[in-house]
Amino acid sequence: MAALDTPALSVIVVSADSGPSLRDCVNSVLACATSLELLLIDNASADGIPQAIARARENEPRLKVLYNHANLGFGPAVNRAVAQSRGATLLILNPDCLLEQPALERLLEVLQQEQKAGLVGAVVCDRQGVPDPASYRRDPLMQRALNTFFKRGGEGVNFIGSMPDHVVEAEAVSGAVMLMPRRVFEWLSGFDEDYFLHCEDLDLCRRVRDGGWRVLLAGDVHVLHGKGGSSRHRPVFVSYYKHRGMWRWFRKFDPAAHKPHLAAIVWLGIWAHFLVKIPGQLWRLLRR
Repeated sequence: MAALDTPALSVIVVSADSGPSLRDCVNSVLACATSLELLLIDNASADGIPQAIARARENEPRLKVLYNHANLGFGPAVNRAVAQSRGATLLILNPDCLLEQPALERLLEVLQQEQKAGLVGAVVCDRQGVPDPASYRRDPLMQRALNTFFKRGGEGVNFIGSMPDHVVEAEAVSGAVMLMPRRVFEWLSGFDEDYFLHCEDLDLCRRVRDGGWRVLLAGDVHVLHGKGGSSRHRPVFVSYYKHRGMWRWFRKFDPAAHKPHLAAIVWLGIWAHFLVKIPGQLWRLLRR
């Protein structure tokens, strides 16, 4: 019982109409033999799945389901779940990720063995095994973002080529799988709650590095990530907050934000890009 009373690891999963994949995510976490607790915090889902999971697992002492009465956003929900968690190590996991014991053990090993490790990510892959470029990336500084957007030469946000198959230092990793010591998370005061959805992971990685810790990618750890489970039925809503997050990150961290003319151009570019994407998003939604 002592292991249940004081779990070594707290897994935090945020749901927001995440769909049936949430059940698979919860099942995969609870199938792990590691001493852990799972805090599922729901942002006012209307699909009833978090409640169904709570009923089906009512005798599972490792599971705690928390309910927000409104959609608070990803970072605020994680912060509230962490405040009620007990593990010395935190794993922030997307609700459409499947976690396996070997992957979890390896992530914990990297966090323990690497000096000054403040955050460890994994290579997140789709169902065909294709890695998400966001698993290993650089800060989205203006020049890099332009190089990536226009597919021109020079350093971009994403690394070109195959994913590393070993532990490497990174500027940022995917927010779908983020392992970190509680003491680091608390020292940073958790996620910046002025982000609602998207870019809060980039912000957290940057602040980890600015605080003197290392952000690492465990390139030999692959985690299946369904991607987009909670956004398929509301693409414009998600896109709006993604673009808003881009603007906040730019203002906080990019030196170009201190030049008013460049900041104005970036602001116009971000919101023009958002508007251009709306027709295609609505068309795809209507065709479903």
